[in-house]
Amino acid sequence: MFRNRTVSLVIPAYNEEETIRHVVEEFRQEPHLDEIVVVDNNCKDRTAELAAAAGARVVQESRPGYGSALLAGMDAAKGDILVLVEADGSFRARDVEKLLVYLDDAGMVMGTRTTRQMLEQGANMRSILRWGNVFMAKFLQLLWLRPHEPRFTDVGCTYRALTRETFTKIRPRLSQTGPAFSPEMMCAALQERCRIIEIPVTYAARIGGESKHSDTFSRQFRTAWKMFRTIVRKRFFERSAPVPKRDPADRVSGR
Repeated sequence: MFRNRTVSLVIPAYNEEETIRHVVEEFRQEPHLDEIVVVDNNCKDRTAELAAAAGARVVQESRPGYGSALLAGMDAAKGDILVLVEADGSFRARDVEKLLVYLDDAGMVMGTRTTRQMLEQGANMRSILRWGNVFMAKFLQLLWLRPHEPRFTDVGCTYRALTRETFTKIRPRLSQTGPAFSPEMMCAALQERCRIIEIPVTYAARIGGESKHSDTFSRQFRTAWKMFRTIVRKRFFERSAPVPKRDPADRVSGR
């Protein structure tokens, strides 16, 4: 629990038996987490069994894809605050508190993996991948410069926290089943005029398995193209929530 609000951790998983026990056990040591939800996204190995044995609550999601798994996990989670993380061991439990603290000032707190000083040796953030994320993030930032003036450097970082209120607002706007779900969440929050803050998090080498979206150049290109199309669609072809009208009395009083 964090400041009288319950906290759920959501971990999407597809064939992560090499890493899932380690990840669940590490995050169970984080005192602010009330539950850990692992989403079994059609795993063909012992991921679900090992996650449950380590103390996680396992939910099933038959629709394939990273976005499908995250959405199912957030739907199933019970917490007032939702924290999302990968199953590969590349993120650190100690950063949970950092994300939670900034929720005092925002509806969603994004982690970024592009801060060089926070990259550990062996992390999957080679130059082309790092700068590709920065470019796409700045593109998204530019499209929403008015009226939000966001500051982003990473569109693909799973590690993030959001309030239940924010999730309820953006839930109807989420439809991507793959890696484009990550920037779609960012765009949906901006469409609903939620405040978003980005902070650096530690990014380490995977402790097992391989990335499903960025292990080869061709996969990186396909992922980037899907993200680009999603950002453009959200900005130009979907209506944003109207700007709340201020009461005349508030303007007079300066509130």
